Amino acid sequence: MYNGDVGALAEADRDLDAVEADTALARGRILHARFLSGRAGDGPAPVEDPAELPLFTRAAELYRALGDVRGEAETLFWIGCLHQVIRRDNDSAVPYLERSCRLAAQTGDKPTRAEALRHLGIAAHTAGRLDEARERLEESSGLRREIGALPGVAANMVGLAHIAAAQSRRADADAILDEADAIAQSQGASAIVRQIERARADFRGVT
Repeated sequence: MYNGDVGALAEADRDLDAVEADTALARGRILHARFLSGRAGDGPAPVEDPAELPLFTRAAELYRALGDVRGEAETLFWIGCLHQVIRRDNDSAVPYLERSCRLAAQTGDKPTRAEALRHLGIAAHTAGRLDEARERLEESSGLRREIGALPGVAANMVGLAHIAAAQSRRADADAILDEADAIAQSQGASAIVRQIERARADFRGVT
């Protein structure tokens, strides 16, 4: 106000928009984590928090206006994840996941790209496109290995084992689960170990 430098006002707006975007994304992720925690428990089935999607939508709008492609890619992933995981709506989820994957590739954001590929693989698996699902999960696993996200590799391998079983590759399915179990045990990933145990139970009697 004293020296008449109004340019600082525009910079301040951008700084505050960036903070708002980061906060909205973080709050949306917290709400999503609460949903997943509730689903894993023994209580009543959790319901979608109506604030989650508006938070992610606002974050995506702000990141896009700021030209923050990396932030937009991550937020689009979470919007796709909400549609897929909470609403069970792959038709709505896939376009967000595909755009997230493309933008993450542009910025070299391997963690977000790996997540988007995983969930695109899940969508393909649900639709019965097993070869596509396998390709997506394997690509996601490769990225996760590069960044050292080994529990995520083990989680993907559970999906790959289910695909192998669906393709009548039972020996491959068992071998994949053995490797996944070794990784999960070494990483202390108890939730993934439980997924592996459930998969083994599902495969009993499957040839």
